[in-house]
Amino acid sequence: MSKKTQQPQQITGEVTTSQQAPAKQEPAKMTIFEYEQKYTKRQNTRGARFALGIIAGLVAVALFTCLFFVTMRVYEINEYAGYAMIAVSVVLYICLFVVPLVKIVKLGAFETNVNANTAKRAKRHNKALRHSIADRIIDLTANVDGVGWYDSEVVGRMAIALKTSDEEKLKDALTELYKGSVKKSAKELIRRSSLKCTALTALSQSTKADTALVVMLNLQLVKDIVFLYGFRPSDARLVKIFLTVLQNALVAYGLSSAALGDSVMHTVSASMGAAIKRIPILGDLISTVIDSSVQGAVNGVLTTVIGFQTIKYLNTEYRLQNILDGVDISETPEELEKACDELEQELRTKKRPAKATA
Repeated sequence: MSKKTQQPQQITGEVTTSQQAPAKQEPAKMTIFEYEQKYTKRQNTRGARFALGIIAGLVAVALFTCLFFVTMRVYEINEYAGYAMIAVSVVLYICLFVVPLVKIVKLGAFETNVNANTAKRAKRHNKALRHSIADRIIDLTANVDGVGWYDSEVVGRMAIALKTSDEEKLKDALTELYKGSVKKSAKELIRRSSLKCTALTALSQSTKADTALVVMLNLQLVKDIVFLYGFRPSDARLVKIFLTVLQNALVAYGLSSAALGDSVMHTVSASMGAAIKRIPILGDLISTVIDSSVQGAVNGVLTTVIGFQTIKYLNTEYRLQNILDGVDISETPEELEKACDELEQELRTKKRPAKATA
């Protein structure tokens, strides 16, 4: 009897032990020191701003010079048309260079290149910027008819999250927008701008006019994309973007179009044989058309490149600020205890009395 009564107790004990689920351990958060080691790069903030000013100044001088020579060319043809061209050039310079430049620079940027000393301030700044971006997107969706840039359903969820101060849902909604409707709208902006640049520079027969068009259209595209996202890249990345604008302007001026045009012309000549040589006027016309079309195509491709470069930088910085927001910047008890022990050991060493000399 005693054995029979003891056996169920043993089985029950085994079942109870086997039913105990292992305790779930939450994944350890990345510390600010790990973030700094992995994502932070040494950058001279003042140097980046100075370089940005220098490059923007070079782009401004290049655009002004091209518009000046175009205006003088028109003036040589007709005096009154030249006066009208002066007014047009001033308007173009202000509306398509100065205004976009100011709008780009004035937009907020996420702070992601931080260390242990600046992380707390950066996280507060990034949180305020996220709220500002959400407010602007909600306002645009509600008050501008047919804007079509943002998914209205996601924007509605973002408005609720913003009103209830639910930071996680707000970040999720922004992330969903940037991966979905915003990305789609940015690609459409790039496509339209590239086609416009291709068509206009192909029709233009002046390298100076091509250069001015490329600068203005490139800068307008960058402004439209950062306005769509609601923030701009950091100063260091803006330097790279403006360097690309300057490079595109130099290409538009004719540094590579001649070689490309000649190579295409040789291919056509080889395929058509001596027929072109017998009709010199036709040969010159084909050469002109090929050169202008190649130049337009090159400028369109370079416009596409600068558009995707801007998107890449914006997505990178948004991802980094999301990572930084989840970083643990407070010291763990073990780190605090270790620091106290090291301090105590150092104080004991310094207070140790010197041995008496005989």
